Amino acid sequence: MSVEFSPEARKRLEGLLGQYPNPRAALLAVLRFAQEEFGHVSPEVEGYLADLLQIPPAAVREVVSFYTLLHTTRPGTHVIHLCRNLACHLRRGGEIREHVERKLGIQTGETTADGRFTLLDSECLGGCEIAPMMEVDGEYYGPLTPEYVDEILNPLLLGSR
Repeated sequence: MSVEFSPEARKRLEGLLGQYPNPRAALLAVLRFAQEEFGHVSPEVEGYLADLLQIPPAAVREVVSFYTLLHTTRPGTHVIHLCRNLACHLRRGGEIREHVERKLGIQTGETTADGRFTLLDSECLGGCEIAPMMEVDGEYYGPLTPEYVDEILNPLLLGSR
């Protein structure tokens, strides 16, 4: 399967590239754009972008592998990031992780069989003041308790949010 931006996306990409002094400087923005267009950044997308930007494939891979918000496989409809930094850990983040894993029936790093939920680790979500915390579909929640996690996830599990 070959990947390629549609003519409309290519036009938007050119506008995006025009905001940067060189293609390599635009790499992170282009990767996020590609993820929006293709759903995730597969190895095929990485190669396509390397050719398009005329940069080494390894340079693209380095960025993709560094940022947890770039998905290398198609994520679920709902993406949950659990913070694993020290503040969250000290405030029982491990217990929250176990609760979420049990509730979804998956381990961190997995997607549910129905493709609805992906559970991921994030090194730091930048909300130590509300530790332990998580991000669900771009919304930040904390301080978490098992009951608060249920309040957040139950509507998603029932499909009402």
